[in-house]
Amino acid sequence: MNFYRYILFLLLLSAGCSKPSHKIIVATAANVQYVMQEIKKEFEKETGKPIEIVVSSSGKLTTQIREGAPFDVFVSADTKYPDEIFNKGGAEEKPRVYALGTLVMWSKELPVEKLSADILTDENVKKIAIPNPDVAPYGAAALAFLKKRPDFEQIKTKLVYGESISQTAQYISSGTAEIGFNALSIVLAPEMKGKGNWIEVDSSLYQPIEQAAILLRHSDNSPKKETSEQFYKFLYSAKAKAIFTKYGYK
Repeated sequence: MNFYRYILFLLLLSAGCSKPSHKIIVATAANVQYVMQEIKKEFEKETGKPIEIVVSSSGKLTTQIREGAPFDVFVSADTKYPDEIFNKGGAEEKPRVYALGTLVMWSKELPVEKLSADILTDENVKKIAIPNPDVAPYGAAALAFLKKRPDFEQIKTKLVYGESISQTAQYISSGTAEIGFNALSIVLAPEMKGKGNWIEVDSSLYQPIEQAAILLRHSDNSPKKETSEQFYKFLYSAKAKAIFTKYGYK
């Protein structure tokens, strides 16, 4: 369901109900989607309060928030987008960093011992997939890493861009691209087990991927304000931290 159909669905649902829905909506960067599914289960089990997760790139989610999307919490893949929302009055509190992300090089077919930046110019590597650096922080990190290479001019002709981490993962796991860059949290997800090989990219070769979340503004009489604040606090709890660690976040 695309975003606009999703909004229409919400409007129709609310029109057909005598009571407003108190379910909160958490806008989630694609690299965090598997983590958030586990955090969602823990939160719902602990509180009995349901939440809904909407997944996309951080940039696209920010655009949707700017256009009035009914999100309650935004879990981004960087600090830039949450800072932008706060600076434009979209939240009462500054965003907080919840984890540091890790970039990986990943291939469906290539063995681990062949995975290095040197393989990127090999004639058998026709396509190199990265998330769109304009909207996806992991794409920006991958591009920064590649630009440090003396052979970048040769590499850039092979680049194909996914709209998000998720689409880029599909390019790589399906073999559409011989190699690509993605988030460690994606390759560690149970859903990706056995779908190729990967290595971590030297973290000194790209800017640290600080990932922040922000509690979006609610009116004082909003029926979702209390649950939103409760979930936002849960993101920084020991239980949530253990789940982030499980998926490779620092």
